[in-house]
Amino acid sequence: MSKTVLYMSMSVDGFIAGPNAGPGNGLGDGGHRLHEWFLPDADAAHRRDLGHLAGASREVMDEAMATGAVVAGRRTFELAGGWGGDHHDGVPIFVLSRHRPDPALQWPGVTYVSDVTTAMNLARDAAGGKDVLVHGARTAQLALAAGVLDELQIHLVPVLIGQGEPLFENLPPDHIELELLRAADGPGVAHLRYRVRTEG
Repeated sequence: MSKTVLYMSMSVDGFIAGPNAGPGNGLGDGGHRLHEWFLPDADAAHRRDLGHLAGASREVMDEAMATGAVVAGRRTFELAGGWGGDHHDGVPIFVLSRHRPDPALQWPGVTYVSDVTTAMNLARDAAGGKDVLVHGARTAQLALAAGVLDELQIHLVPVLIGQGEPLFENLPPDHIELELLRAADGPGVAHLRYRVRTEG
């Protein structure tokens, strides 16, 4: 059965982007530092050519690129330019949004959905038994609160950003217990994979 897995690079102090993120500055001021482990010169073109990766970093990136669908928040999707309508291998993309989409960001493989549970269910169905890749802080928060996020793959980068967009803000008041499934080091990053524990 497919799993929904959050894939996010994060600073040690919990940020996934620097301050002042916006169009043309999607990762915020200094936020490119969080992606240097797989984008060594902050050039988005490297995303399609991952031949420079090795070891654990290559393994986790291969896992991400083997997923069968993507769920992302609208802000994440728009700051990434919608990945040109193709995150990887033409898999379907489900964008969590309460508002009508920008006509410039409507592609055949992109579906806009208004609630996180529906988005995750549609993505699981579309993934054909493969895992679902989840992007975005707000989407992760909503998915955790709704109990529809199965795992977290955190790429922990040894830097303190101090400000920007935190990954774990606005979580429900109850603790969310995690089980460590894997911890592996790569150059300039620690890859930590957790299962979200559920009662019963």
